[in-house]
Amino acid sequence: MTEWSATSATKAYLDTLKLCNNRKRQCDPWKTNELGSSEFVSALAAGTRSKLIVEVTSGVSPSTIALAAAARQTGGRLVCILPEPELAESKKTIKDLGLKDLVEFRTGDPSEILHSYKKIDFSLVDCKNDDYTSLLKLLDVNPKRSVVVANNLVGKKKGFSSHLRGSMKEKVEVRSLKHPIGKGMEVTMIGGKEEIDKRGWGGGGRSAVGLRRAGTMKGTGNSKWVVKVDKESGEEHIFRVPNSF
Repeated sequence: MTEWSATSATKAYLDTLKLCNNRKRQCDPWKTNELGSSEFVSALAAGTRSKLIVEVTSGVSPSTIALAAAARQTGGRLVCILPEPELAESKKTIKDLGLKDLVEFRTGDPSEILHSYKKIDFSLVDCKNDDYTSLLKLLDVNPKRSVVVANNLVGKKKGFSSHLRGSMKEKVEVRSLKHPIGKGMEVTMIGGKEEIDKRGWGGGGRSAVGLRRAGTMKGTGNSKWVVKVDKESGEEHIFRVPNSF
């Protein structure tokens, strides 16, 4: 199992900051998610050295750019699954930012396309649509080490961990936390129990240290990320704090 890379996480975080700011200047206004959530996702994907990254979304957004930036650091690729048949604008956005060779666009029904990808290292599913639960169930994740992010998880919506098949739960260790990032984001980490416990992955170990370094090196305009780890439980709590504090 590969270890957490704080260096890759930091580089992807800063790259995402730069790319999203450049895009915002090129096309203002640009419909975005909360920018900080994209930086967080990029650092997480790069820090876990994810090679096969899959995003299911309704259109190219800062999270797409963030995951492409992560793929640049890991030497991997991003598969962006979109429902829209016309990709001209999406492809232009990615090309203008120098990310063309890192992103593979797939269009059509996500439930059919997802069957083509096995042992995904990092997945991000936009949970705005009502059918998001069926898409989470279709994800074929890498059982040795993978991360699933359920984004825009508003209210009482439940993420990936709630939809895992029973057989998989018995074979791997699953740790899931919902963070107050953007409009609600659940991060689920999957891996071998011994390795997760040994490295503190998803808790107070290398991943928390890496994200703390990435998140506090540079703020997101008027705020910055702060990571606090519960020493007893090992749970990782992430807060966005205004710079005025």
